[in-house]
Amino acid sequence: MNAYKARREKLAASLAQRGIAMAVIEDTEGRRNPSIRYLSGHPSDALLFITSDARSLLVPWDVNMAAKMASVDQTAPYTDFGRSPFNAVEGALKRLDIPKGSVIDLPSSTPYPLYIKYVETSPDYDFVCQEESCKETVVNMRAVKDQAELELYRRVSAITDQVMDAIEAQVRSGAFKTESDVALFIEKELRAKGCERTGFDTIAAGPSRSFGIHAFPSYTGAAFGSDGMSILDFGLVLDGYTSDVTMTFVRGKLEGKRAQMVALVQKAYDEAVAMCAPGVKSRDIALHVETVFAKNDYTMPHGLGHGVGLEAHEMPSVNTRETNTWVLAPGHIITIEPGLYDPALGGVRLENDVLITEKGHEVLTHSRIVQL
Repeated sequence: MNAYKARREKLAASLAQRGIAMAVIEDTEGRRNPSIRYLSGHPSDALLFITSDARSLLVPWDVNMAAKMASVDQTAPYTDFGRSPFNAVEGALKRLDIPKGSVIDLPSSTPYPLYIKYVETSPDYDFVCQEESCKETVVNMRAVKDQAELELYRRVSAITDQVMDAIEAQVRSGAFKTESDVALFIEKELRAKGCERTGFDTIAAGPSRSFGIHAFPSYTGAAFGSDGMSILDFGLVLDGYTSDVTMTFVRGKLEGKRAQMVALVQKAYDEAVAMCAPGVKSRDIALHVETVFAKNDYTMPHGLGHGVGLEAHEMPSVNTRETNTWVLAPGHIITIEPGLYDPALGGVRLENDVLITEKGHEVLTHSRIVQL
């Protein structure tokens, strides 16, 4: 059984338990959802219908791409339905022989006017659009990586490490002098190594701009790796899955507050990673880091981390919010990324991707604070 079919069967079981006959999963402009790729292999722009007995129908915009990349039971071109999602749902109900009166699950992101249109187009069915829809079910499934995903993560992590090593060498040698030197190298190198794209806009912020959590613009022609602290935050996407790392480059004598900031971020990172294990509340790790900084009168202005996968920010959450109830489990891949920032001195952040294992954790990427 391939991974996509196994995931659909798991989802189908949850549908049956909830009394849902068919779930609608949508990935389109304005309502992006990479769960279509998770469940079928198709990269984007499609509707995917999954029944409670695990049958599947994909309605892609691009049938040529679907023929190459998708693994589903049936495929029907979007043009067969006049490029209308309402007609496509109506057509799926017929093609999949869904009995009249059945409950159909729409994504929780469906706007109310569209919900009404679905009801009007297929009045013989009971459409539900709830906060806890099939969309959220799949998001929680995606938080625990299966074997196929773990294999991908080891590959993309190794490529990410290679790119970081190359960047460090070029910054040390003086070949890379500007933010754009670094960012554009990443864009070229990732494609040469078989990756699809960056997981998000690369943030290359030299000493004049590293004071921000996420520099704006994400990179410029400003100096990088010059006297002070430079932050590089990027991710590489391989077969849909992104890494997410942050390096800090420090040039010049480390003293005073700047030295304290660097030491505290390293300490917070080391202690947070050491806490990563199954059964640990992710909020407790974030609270510990908050305490490390607070004892020295510092405050970290962002969360400690997050899950990664088909999106750069996925579940589980790794922050101090009271609503964060996640307990780490084998298969979770999270970032640990403590950081401190000063308007005059700049910022320092260290981030790696950490896999939770049966016995503890495995650090997948090997970012670091580089002292030049």
